[in-house]
Amino acid sequence: MVCIVGLSAFYHDASCCLMVDGNLVAAAQEERFTRVKNDPRTPVNAFRYCLEEAGLDITDIDCLAYYESPGLKTERQRHAAGVADDDSSFDPQRPVRAIREKLGWRGPVRTYEHHRSHAASAYFFSGFQDAALLTVDGVGEWATTSYGYGGGSEIDLFAEVRFPHSLGLLYAAVTAFLGFKVNSGEYKVMGLAPYGDPKYTARIRRLVENKDAGDYHLNMEYFDYVRGDRMYSDALIELLGCPPREPESEILPVHTHIAASMQQVLEEILLQKANWLAEKTGAGNLCMAGGVALNCVANGRIRRETPFRELFIQPAAGDAGACLGAAALAHIDITGKRHSETALDAVYLGPAWSGDRIEHLLVPTGIPAHDFRNREADLIAFVAERLVKQQTVGWFHGRMEFGPRALGARSILANPLDPNIRDRLNKVVKKRESFRPFAPSVLLDHAGEHFQLEQASPFMLETCRVRSALKLPGITHINGSARPQTVTAPQNPRYAALIAAFQARTGCPLLVNTSFNVRGEPIVCSPADALLCMANSELDLLVLEDFVIERHMLPAHLEALLEVWLPADGGLSGGKSAVSEHLYTFV
Repeated sequence: MVCIVGLSAFYHDASCCLMVDGNLVAAAQEERFTRVKNDPRTPVNAFRYCLEEAGLDITDIDCLAYYESPGLKTERQRHAAGVADDDSSFDPQRPVRAIREKLGWRGPVRTYEHHRSHAASAYFFSGFQDAALLTVDGVGEWATTSYGYGGGSEIDLFAEVRFPHSLGLLYAAVTAFLGFKVNSGEYKVMGLAPYGDPKYTARIRRLVENKDAGDYHLNMEYFDYVRGDRMYSDALIELLGCPPREPESEILPVHTHIAASMQQVLEEILLQKANWLAEKTGAGNLCMAGGVALNCVANGRIRRETPFRELFIQPAAGDAGACLGAAALAHIDITGKRHSETALDAVYLGPAWSGDRIEHLLVPTGIPAHDFRNREADLIAFVAERLVKQQTVGWFHGRMEFGPRALGARSILANPLDPNIRDRLNKVVKKRESFRPFAPSVLLDHAGEHFQLEQASPFMLETCRVRSALKLPGITHINGSARPQTVTAPQNPRYAALIAAFQARTGCPLLVNTSFNVRGEPIVCSPADALLCMANSELDLLVLEDFVIERHMLPAHLEALLEVWLPADGGLSGGKSAVSEHLYTFV
């Protein structure tokens, strides 16, 4: 038996996965357990969960695979800080030392370069026998964009763009300028873009010189992230002709226009680079990873406007998912072959709670609930009727998703036909900005009737046009697009049955699906998290596996009742990371 733990940590969004004899048996992000959003710390809880899920002990592990090269990263950090190579404030041994101290691991630690881990996390989970590889993010050790080719069990990264030139940091700088949090607010810029006109495109193009082949250069006059205290310089303020938006302040038309312009420039550059990569490699398949690969609008255009026949995007494309690539690389080093020849088609890799375990939470705390154990058809009918009546539903079922998207395991669901549902969800349930769109979960067999979608999209990673005969205000963005998740019974039987039941009552084979959390908090992991999230929002209904709790059933002083179930080091107030909201930190 070959047991490999993959690990990402110490920058943002720490995570852990476990591969046993080539099978990915568990993966989770540390934030889900600590309730600290994007928690970068040693993933002690995720590590413990992975071993428990597989019924293994730490002595069963053959090696731990870490997602980047500490030595190369320290070299870049020292360069960015302008300090000597022997400056002890940047310690290349710190990550491995922390792993050993916090996890109690004394065995071998294999380290892999950041972009190699990203590329491996896409290619070796794609099922492709060969593919072009594109990794785009803020920065790894030195690389910010990598181009490569994968064949069999080999990966060749043959070209790269190096720090400080970075599409991820370019987008992050505009994210900060628009008053959103770097490293997590970039998707808000993407969502805001359709509200504006790309009036600032010419100015945004001055920030980056798009060169031939795979190269590009940022005009560093406009940026201050290398040694400054913010992402952008005064020159960018002057160029855009307006002051930076203060966080939480009103979003003005100028902000929407800047977002639209930034999104357009990003798409232009990514399309040119992807087309060059297709010509360079001659490959018919493309694998993408890195944080920028979560830009689903750009992904949709890459699928439609490049020669690639097939596209696979790693569903946890940011740093969290790089642990998968590190584990896959270690498996090849140990066994001489890739871990799998088949594509990853589901990411339900996190913890699950049985009905009996949930009963052991509800009974001692005195929380009443409808009990549907051994009556799944009745449960599905009950919830579908409530959705038809335009109630909002917290849906907690099966193993938690790995990655940033809720895919029907830890989701908030609603009726897409309700003309007011988007405003209601944003304002009183999610408690977030009013411009934010919501995605649909649609039965795969009916997806083509409602979306310009020619392939399955189980991970909700691409946008496309809505072409439904139905009016779907809950999931249609202002520009007529949506980011669908296709659902099948083999992947998620209960979720597919619920959508089918809703369709039988309304003729609509899809639901609004958004992540089960409120603004500023990670997606819920445990039943206690779900109960508190319901109490802190205005959800109408909570489905905890076979138990259903209506809003009026929630007792007063819920948090005190659940105190015994809360993580010892977390607070369900959502804790805060030490990372600056407006600087892409490099330490």
